Amino acid sequence: MDTVALTFDDGPHPETTPALLAALDDAPATFFLQGSRAADHPDLVRAIAAAGHTIGNHSWTHPRLPSLSPAARELEVARTQDLLAGITGTRPALFRPPYGDTDASVATTIAGHGLTEVLWTVDTRDWAGVSTGEIVDAAAAVEPGGIILMHDGGYASTVAAVPRILAALASRGLRAAAVTG
Repeated sequence: MDTVALTFDDGPHPETTPALLAALDDAPATFFLQGSRAADHPDLVRAIAAAGHTIGNHSWTHPRLPSLSPAARELEVARTQDLLAGITGTRPALFRPPYGDTDASVATTIAGHGLTEVLWTVDTRDWAGVSTGEIVDAAAAVEPGGIILMHDGGYASTVAAVPRILAALASRGLRAAAVTG
């Protein structure tokens, strides 16, 4: 059976992370966590890991990484790597640059941490305040092997969309998967 990766950026979030974990049930996903939020909610980071989901690095403060100095860019990545490894016991292997904003300098920084950059093939635009139906419709455009971008940022519409997205994938003979590096 072909797979589609479900990914969630910007968490963990106290309102939506537990609800997303429940909505995903046994469907694996990848959570690209923001270090500053993970520091505030280590219990949610542990819950994501305990549920069997993959955890990736999404920087410490969500800046536009190419615009930072090399030292500031390094700190954004390293600080998040160290925190997530300390909480889960495993260093993330995946990295998603905030806004998908990347260049050779970002590639050099993350390579120094053994990270693989992951972007997406479908942006649900859940971050823009679209409805649950619009999120589901956007996700329907995904092709086998694709990666759906969603956010764990307090959006109830995203949580409500997940069961519908999973059902729509299953009806197409597709199953959810975590991103592999």
